[in-house]
Amino acid sequence: MTRRKLTRDEVDLWRKVVRQADRLHPERVDGVHPQTLPKPKPTKPLPMSLEPFELGQAARANPARHALSPSVTDRLSRAPVQMDPKAYTRMRRGKLKPEGKLDLHGMRVDTAHPALTRFILSAQAQGKRLVLVVTGKGKYRDEPGPIPTPRGVLRHQVPQWLSLPPLAQAVLQITPAHISHGGEGAYYVYLRRNRG
Repeated sequence: MTRRKLTRDEVDLWRKVVRQADRLHPERVDGVHPQTLPKPKPTKPLPMSLEPFELGQAARANPARHALSPSVTDRLSRAPVQMDPKAYTRMRRGKLKPEGKLDLHGMRVDTAHPALTRFILSAQAQGKRLVLVVTGKGKYRDEPGPIPTPRGVLRHQVPQWLSLPPLAQAVLQITPAHISHGGEGAYYVYLRRNRG
């Protein structure tokens, strides 16, 4: 296969391009480096201002930065009181008797949620004001993994379900139960008056 020769127009165009272009390496002559290259300018070393450190020192200094969100009990304890303060105090001390009880022990999330919904809405329809929802404290995991997992799935889910529709309109106050009614494994749910 023979190469095609450039036409006169192509050669003229190439020469114009070469005349207008700047050399990338003007120190090279015919593709060869000059004998002596300029010495590089000395650079000043950057001052080292790093303080000695140890891996994890920031985590130890402020453990709250890496803590899980507050426990359900803490969040509910800090929630503002929506009901009569005297009745709230009596309820927290276990002095008010729940008018109904739902035991979610051993249920899975997919069966517990509808059961809770039915129970709360029917209790409100019957005019009940204080009901007890037993979730259990939850089981400890056999081996802790790299991701912190809260203990007791239902214990953490029930307050969330109660704060979302359709239950939010029925619930006035949620608080962990007194030890006589199950302690941290149960919740008092104080219902709003039925307006219907």
